[in-house]
Amino acid sequence: MEWIQQYFPSFLLFFCRISSFFVVVPVFSAKNVPTHFKIGLAFFVTLMAFSVVGSSTLATFDSLYFLSIIREILVGIFLGFIAYLFFTVVQIAGSFVDIQIGFGIANVFDPLTGASSPILGNLKYMIAMLLFLSLNGHHLLLKAIMESYEWIPLSNELFTKIYNGQITEFVIKSFSTVFALSFQMAAPLIAALFLTDVGLGLLARVAPQFNILVIGAPLKMLIGFLLLILLFPAYESIFKGSFVSMFDYMQKFIGMFTG
Repeated sequence: MEWIQQYFPSFLLFFCRISSFFVVVPVFSAKNVPTHFKIGLAFFVTLMAFSVVGSSTLATFDSLYFLSIIREILVGIFLGFIAYLFFTVVQIAGSFVDIQIGFGIANVFDPLTGASSPILGNLKYMIAMLLFLSLNGHHLLLKAIMESYEWIPLSNELFTKIYNGQITEFVIKSFSTVFALSFQMAAPLIAALFLTDVGLGLLARVAPQFNILVIGAPLKMLIGFLLLILLFPAYESIFKGSFVSMFDYMQKFIGMFTG
């Protein structure tokens, strides 16, 4: 009973950060992952993290304990959101390309997120997820949340960082990086399809007897799919670059509390 009174407050704070991390982070937050598995995994990871650093960061049930719970939940959500944000790169790029090809009005149900997503964006997301798992990226995510306690202790200054605007500035930089990566991924296809539109426009002026609307739609789809197949080897390096940026920004977020 004495052990519970001494360690349970800290253990609960650990569990709040790790469980909120699993709610947002890619792979583990997927809708097709059973809820009881997520809770069990969060509890198991909490046990491991608490056994390593928990005894040195004891908390107590005081008047500020509720704020500590909110703070730990926010830390976990921020870390998970950074990872999730960089996984949306492929979906944003897919949205750009879908509009050019003509798939803008056609969305498919994504079982991983439980929402509608663009066709090509969903395809690229699946490929990126498989590549991420093949590179053991999910192991690095677990390592990141466990090692976060070395740099972001329970007595961190998250509310101060939010009040000073540092978190807001960091989120804006993250969004700008994600948009740049998305445009980099979609730019070749967008440029090729734009030139296709120019060519179709010239054809309409030179040979007005052709129905450009009938010819243009299947032609743009054909060119889009051919370029997509040709560019798949290059996408591997872009995906890896996105993963590197993801962990780099997670490290930057953690570094805000060390300097």
